[in-house]
Amino acid sequence: MRKPAAARQKDVLTVLGASQRPMTAYQVLERLQVGEPNIAPPTVYRTLSALTDQGRAHRLESIKAFVPCRCSHVESVPVLAICEDCGLVEEHDGSDLLPKLTALTDKSAFRADRHIVEIHGQCATCAA
Repeated sequence: MRKPAAARQKDVLTVLGASQRPMTAYQVLERLQVGEPNIAPPTVYRTLSALTDQGRAHRLESIKAFVPCRCSHVESVPVLAICEDCGLVEEHDGSDLLPKLTALTDKSAFRADRHIVEIHGQCATCAA
């Protein structure tokens, strides 16, 4: 029997939230298959897509992985600081960036659907 979308989304968010590092869709799939061996990749991809569309998870474009959203982004820009050494992802509120990004893209009449800023470097622990 198929799970309702809300239950599936809760399962995926639980897996993402339990991880200390960003997870690829296939890593999420592997974790879910422990309790649900017949779950298929398209199900996980659809669920991750729905969660990112809802703002409940973020897709880290640069590393093709996902993290749960840990902030509220109603009129904001998530700024994700990704540690290149340990994989830690810190989420920051980039509200003050939104007007600047909008002004920048308005110059070329570009309409942004969503804003996400990724910064790569080292976290405080790894930089020490």
